[in-house]
Amino acid sequence: MIELFSDPAVWASFLTLTVLEIVLGVDNVIFISIAAARLPAEQRRRARVIGLTGALVLRILLLLSIAWIIGLSEPIMTVLGLDISWRDIILIAGGLFLLYKASTEIFHEVEGGIHTAEETVVKAVFASVIFQIMLLDLVFSLDSVITAVGIADHIEVMIAAVVVAIVVMMVAAAPIAKFVEDHPSTKMLALAFLVMVGMALVADGFHFHVERGFIYAAMVFAGAVEMLNLWRAARRKRLAENA
Repeated sequence: MIELFSDPAVWASFLTLTVLEIVLGVDNVIFISIAAARLPAEQRRRARVIGLTGALVLRILLLLSIAWIIGLSEPIMTVLGLDISWRDIILIAGGLFLLYKASTEIFHEVEGGIHTAEETVVKAVFASVIFQIMLLDLVFSLDSVITAVGIADHIEVMIAAVVVAIVVMMVAAAPIAKFVEDHPSTKMLALAFLVMVGMALVADGFHFHVERGFIYAAMVFAGAVEMLNLWRAARRKRLAENA
């Protein structure tokens, strides 16, 4: 264990994996923030903490079951010439759920009409939100763990990187949720991101891999455009107030 601290390769894999885990976890944080937003204000923080804690526990358990994770990639059936594994099934199911959830949220935002705070609270049962968060945690954790196994050679390094990444996400979850709540247009953009991620998961499940670099580049570009729009709107508001 001590020799790991003196090995530059170990530190390099730890830093690389930590950054990748944080990047992969952005989708998870966005989903948790949107799901928790339908809860009463006093329950949202607890939902985010439970959701991210669940993600941490799931990822550590999956890391400790590396042999089982590798086995998930073994084909169990052939459908239309494609060798389907349990990993593929989980990715397809998770992607379809993400597409359904994001599409439903977009409908409620655009066509759902005006709801009072009380109506929203009634619809969002705490246990239901936690179940949805944990379900997506499983899908995102599987992708995260497979990435970890492919980059680091030591289970200690994998677990350390995952713990650091989850702590960073816990710190960032509240500001992200507040920002999305204060700016409704960013919620629509975040939901569009989730649709894109859901599509990528389904494609991966059917062995049509979509490079994550393209997805994240699109997210960064769209996010930059949104920031410019928000800055312009704030500037116009200040000018109107000073006129």
